Amino acid sequence: MGREILSRPDLRVVVADDQWNETAHELDKRLAAIIRHGHLSPSQADDLMRAITELVETHVIEIIPRDFYAQVESVARRRIPRNPQDWQTVALAIVLGAPILTGDQVFLGCGCPTWTVETLLQELK
Repeated sequence: MGREILSRPDLRVVVADDQWNETAHELDKRLAAIIRHGHLSPSQADDLMRAITELVETHVIEIIPRDFYAQVESVARRRIPRNPQDWQTVALAIVLGAPILTGDQVFLGCGCPTWTVETLLQELK
């Protein structure tokens, strides 16, 4: 169901490049732990990484370079005082006039609309 949602033409999925780099790093670590605990085989983990990489390479998930949103860094940092290292997500949302898809309450009150996965799924029905 995830790929089906991501490939919808009425949904644009973008990620700030710094956030994507952090995500990729964490994903590697988490997949290694999942393999260690026996929940995935190394080949299954490789397949999952290939599928994620394909989503980026085919622009289903767009990685947006920092220079696109850097001009609003100070505003974004001010809007997210509890977790200023996430300023890129807020800056990208400001520049695009787009909502933030999150399960993290740190983005509440940042001045940008936020969506949960559950709400998005209901809206896309």
